[in-house]
Amino acid sequence: MPKKTAQPRTNNSQSAQSSSAKPRARARPAAPALEVNASNDMPLGMPPSRFLTQYWQKHPLLIRGALAGWQVPITPEDLAGLACEETVLARIVHRERKRALWTLQPGPYSEATFTGLPERDWTLLVQDVDKWDAEVAGLLDFVRFLPTWRIDDVMVSYATDGGGVGPHIDQYDVFLVQGIGRRRWSISTERNAPRALRPDTDLKLLAEFAPTHSFALEPGDVLYLPPDVPHDGVAEGACMTFSIGMRAPAESELLLDLAEHLAEHMPDTQRYSDPDLRPARARGLIDSAVLARVRAQLGPFAQRIKAGELALWFGRMITRYRSAALITGNGQAASLEQVRVMLLSGRALLRHPFARFAWIEHGAEGASLFAAGHMVHCPRALAEALCANARIEPDDAVLRDGSALTALRDLLAVGCVQFARAPRKRA
Repeated sequence: MPKKTAQPRTNNSQSAQSSSAKPRARARPAAPALEVNASNDMPLGMPPSRFLTQYWQKHPLLIRGALAGWQVPITPEDLAGLACEETVLARIVHRERKRALWTLQPGPYSEATFTGLPERDWTLLVQDVDKWDAEVAGLLDFVRFLPTWRIDDVMVSYATDGGGVGPHIDQYDVFLVQGIGRRRWSISTERNAPRALRPDTDLKLLAEFAPTHSFALEPGDVLYLPPDVPHDGVAEGACMTFSIGMRAPAESELLLDLAEHLAEHMPDTQRYSDPDLRPARARGLIDSAVLARVRAQLGPFAQRIKAGELALWFGRMITRYRSAALITGNGQAASLEQVRVMLLSGRALLRHPFARFAWIEHGAEGASLFAAGHMVHCPRALAEALCANARIEPDDAVLRDGSALTALRDLLAVGCVQFARAPRKRA
């Protein structure tokens, strides 16, 4: 198939914003222009320094003709062939128009997969195409003003008419380059736009999406989207889009990696210590003095952790630390009625011999109980009883509370407690 050449563009932007604005007590600074035209010497439509100052991580920008005349280096057939490779990350997303549903079909694929696809309403997406095709990698020259370590990959998508992945948000910057055909992008620039996800799909799709702007991208147009902007792209006829995505590790990933790096260079002799220990008020209790010692030993890391989060983390961590056995249950929670029946039949409650228990106080009567890394809320009396006793008789008063039975049900499901065998009946 001959290479496709980007065609002259036409301006097809539409705005869904209301022409009237409600009066505000304090006016916000006006957002910069949402659409610009590129030129041969300024493919961004402006100098890179201005783009970084005004748009990068701040505002969307449609750049008309940014790559006018660019020859698309890969055909839809090439992309489908790449998606059949075992080591290539690819997926097909099917759109069901009547019910507004999208379903995911992960790769790799065979030739039969593509011959069996419908004529419309599906999209093929292939990650890291720049690693497999040097000419596709050449597209990265468009963002050469960015640090190379910030760039993740070029994802290529081929969509039939009506195809798309549904309304969603990305947690990273992306430059959407239109290669072949035409795709309509709808976006929302509302700061308070809903971000809740749909529960009925494996894809992370928005439950609500009310676009404020709509653009039809022609070959050579580029749409830049900063992180967290709701958007949806739908093919108007068959088309190919090249997405230059950025790398943006989550804060949790940064902290985890740093913690592992620091831990590698710390001697095992530096341990939790409590030379100021006082007699325990209750068995298994993690009190404020313990948490203060932990916070002091964690140093700067602890500054980012609220007191409640620190307590919950430490309770889970210390009850699974250096466990000599993996404790598993059947994963199926019994009903509360089943738990009651077991107790009424005279079956005592036993702690798993390898499960460690601890708890923290919640008010005068409540507790968070930790067992082998799991956490349940329960009455304080039950927490104290399970930490102090390996066996609790079925008629014990601590088992009569409804919330205690709920906690027992959850602990039974993960295997941290179990019922003793039924007592033998006397002859």
